[in-house]
Amino acid sequence: MAINRKLGKKTDIRLAMLKTQLTDLILHEKIETTEARAKEVKAMADSIIALAVKEKDNFETVDTKVVKAKLDSKGNKETEIVKSKNGKEYLRVVKETTTEKRQKDMPSRLNARRKMMRMMDKVKDAEGNKVDLTAKLFNELAPKYEGRVGGYTRIIKKGQRRGDAAEVVILQLV
Repeated sequence: MAINRKLGKKTDIRLAMLKTQLTDLILHEKIETTEARAKEVKAMADSIIALAVKEKDNFETVDTKVVKAKLDSKGNKETEIVKSKNGKEYLRVVKETTTEKRQKDMPSRLNARRKMMRMMDKVKDAEGNKVDLTAKLFNELAPKYEGRVGGYTRIIKKGQRRGDAAEVVILQLV
């Protein structure tokens, strides 16, 4: 007997589809899909959100040394003329060293972050910038569901699809 639904797909295709749907659910907080697929994605989403809630405060703040290129008033990198050992001159970018406070994940939170990244696809927004879904899970969704024990998603039945009469549902975060 199978542990999970096969959904009429081969294993690699099914896992890719579920990964994409989970990514869309976390990104948009609501998706429309068939009932069988929604039940599979619901289980994955509940486990990943529970992991985020458990590990949301498991980090320490550390000072890190950051070396950046010095920028002028227009936002361009500043350069200086330097002479090499053999007497030739070239331009070198001026660097400045600063210290910044950054969050350093503890080992269990780092493991949780890696599990989340394994379960979701990488996403870009409309401008082409990367969207960090693990940060969204830790910073937005985990505080929202902090006092809740399970049940982070809801399935609302919408009706039958016109073409094949499959039961269509809306899967959304509560």
